Amino acid sequence: MRVTREQMAENRRRILDAASHLFREKGFDAVSVVEVMKAAGLTHGGFYGHFTSKDDLIAQAIAHVLTGDAKGTGNLQAFLDTYLSPLHRDNAAGGCPTAGLASDIRHQTTAARSAMTEGVRSQINRIGAALPEASATEKRRAAIGSWAAMVGAVIIARAIEDEALSNEVLDQTRAWIDAGIGTLNSETTSSAEDA
Repeated sequence: MRVTREQMAENRRRILDAASHLFREKGFDAVSVVEVMKAAGLTHGGFYGHFTSKDDLIAQAIAHVLTGDAKGTGNLQAFLDTYLSPLHRDNAAGGCPTAGLASDIRHQTTAARSAMTEGVRSQINRIGAALPEASATEKRRAAIGSWAAMVGAVIIARAIEDEALSNEVLDQTRAWIDAGIGTLNSETTSSAEDA
């Protein structure tokens, strides 16, 4: 029986969803192609109809999940609340791909690292667009610093055994970012009043 283009596209999406979930949960090396295909509800034989290799799958899964992860500007405060939460910390498989895969990505192909680069760029732009009015340089600095702090906080919070300290890392990172955004707001207000 011949598979339609629509079914091929749906199968590909299922494979990418399953792979990105498994890679975030277990890391790249601990996940096999057979495991990905099984999680997608497909047979191993169909893999090469979609991807040339596991490296190709890794690069495309990263691009797939990061594209979905960085859509829209949304509400920055709501994004911070969700991102720096125990729920996100405890859901590595369904959580941020940057926090879940950043430490392993340096060992991957140029294509995979390029996909991660574009995802990070997209998140920085997303955060920058949601920041209060300020110069482009100030917004970019605040967006890069905030994103780096957010990702680092989640990585650290997931790595430590002490739940109270883990929660404190998330809470204090949020407070630090809020203070920085508050400073950005007050600088913008002062500049406007001086004009």
